Amino acid sequence: MPIGLLHGYLLEGSGSNLWTRAIAQALCRQGVDLELVCQEPHPEDHDFIAELIRYPADGEPELVYCRDTPYAGRCVMHRPLLGDLLPVYVPDRYEEFSRVVPMVELPDAAIEDYLERNTRVVERVTRERKVTALHANHAVLMSVVARRVGQRLDVPFVVMPHGSAIEYAVKRDQRFLRYATDAFRDAARVFVIGEEMRTRVSDVFAKHVPDLSDKFVDLNLGVDTSLFRLAPREQRADEIDAMAASIADLPRGRTAAQQRLLRDRLVSWSEARDAHDARDAATASDALEDFRAAIAPDVDYDLKSPDADVEERLSGIDWSRDPVVLFVGRLIANKGPQSLLAAAPDVLAERPDALFLFVGHGPLREPLEAMAWALEHGDGRLLRRIADWGTALEDGPVESFDAVASWLDTLEREGRLDEYLEHARRHVSSRNVVFTGYLLHEQLRHLFAVADVAVFPSLIREAGPLVFLEAMAAGCYPMGTDFGGMSASIDAVEAVLDGAAVAPMRLSPGADVLVGDIARQLPRALLEAPTHRPALRELAVRRYDWTGVAKTFAETLERLAP
Repeated sequence: MPIGLLHGYLLEGSGSNLWTRAIAQALCRQGVDLELVCQEPHPEDHDFIAELIRYPADGEPELVYCRDTPYAGRCVMHRPLLGDLLPVYVPDRYEEFSRVVPMVELPDAAIEDYLERNTRVVERVTRERKVTALHANHAVLMSVVARRVGQRLDVPFVVMPHGSAIEYAVKRDQRFLRYATDAFRDAARVFVIGEEMRTRVSDVFAKHVPDLSDKFVDLNLGVDTSLFRLAPREQRADEIDAMAASIADLPRGRTAAQQRLLRDRLVSWSEARDAHDARDAATASDALEDFRAAIAPDVDYDLKSPDADVEERLSGIDWSRDPVVLFVGRLIANKGPQSLLAAAPDVLAERPDALFLFVGHGPLREPLEAMAWALEHGDGRLLRRIADWGTALEDGPVESFDAVASWLDTLEREGRLDEYLEHARRHVSSRNVVFTGYLLHEQLRHLFAVADVAVFPSLIREAGPLVFLEAMAAGCYPMGTDFGGMSASIDAVEAVLDGAAVAPMRLSPGADVLVGDIARQLPRALLEAPTHRPALRELAVRRYDWTGVAKTFAETLERLAP
């Protein structure tokens, strides 16, 4: 009998999207049949999906395609057609939805319409396909759908909370706290990824769900280790060629012309700075708006595509020699790319051959490039403004640029600011600080293979940083803020490597020390990295491969079946 897997979003990307894609594929490999409900617009790109059925709001289901797959289990994807509205946790873009709105901003009627559209489809699928148990991703909203269907059809369901729904919906709006509480109260099990998520869920829900701890089932993070491999330095250029081939036919995002326009506008803005600085506090917001206008791209572009000239920008790099530092993630302040960029001048002063790659999309793309431009020109005043404006430069609920501001304060207090700006002016350039745009895992696998160190300086407690495990699977030395799920992952590495080898992985999460910690630890990590590539890869295969995760997942749901 099949399992129902409910996910309100896509299969491509990171976080819960990646988790859903990976667990579905691993289950199919193990011979488990799945009924997958999600909004993935290109299921044909995922070879484990055997059928696609669409469900109009009015009318009968439409079979879009049916095909054989190379897996023992069969996955059928069901897509409710929801109209133009998609409730989300943080602002984003989705190609088939013109209204992508944070759910906390939606009225009750819109939320209820979304829930009922999904519930009708899931109820029909569960009944007609004889689904024995349902799994819902996130504390809301698919957990509410699973609860309603479970009550109507007497089918058990489980919930797997991820951090974004708790932080950006449940904690911010009593409506979603009530929805999630009801779902957790009726759920047969609650999957938690490690102690961080267990604690976070308990802190929010234990007083509302007295028996919550009895429902917890620990589920490790997972990584498809077959996607990644160790690449000796002499083979790294081949990996980049393979990455370029994989994007040859893809739509493209930012163009070289837009990049030149951004830099030209920064020059113009800088030249007019005296006028900006002369404004009094009453017009400070005007200066911010002028800056935002200066860094906005002249023409809109597809955020979820690789840059048009990414191959050209990667072509001048000596992959057999240059050490590579990689950031992968959404370009938002919470993920901390600004802290890594702020540390770059001191790292490059010690390792001038290093390359910094920033992979991803998000509202901080242009502000980060403006920050890189300021570093390249040793422009301390612009750096300070960006640090002070940080939060205002990004839409949505974010942490501020406190870590960058604190770093600049420390440098000034210690009399090192001029030296830092000179390091930046001498070493930072568009050659060694490269933004690629959005890349899929088909391309990321190659970049992890050529990277020496991957840095994930998140400002929030990550429950399950999958990119950390992906780095390890490619033998890339990972660094991350030492709290939450990141800390647990580093603890696991410490079980196979000695403490001195692991020490550079741990970055202090304190805003007053984070950038300085990266600047001190990263050169050491670049020295440690080559020695530990095989051990990191072996640990990822042995402990974190999706095969074991999927086995625990399937056994838990099978035991619930009547």
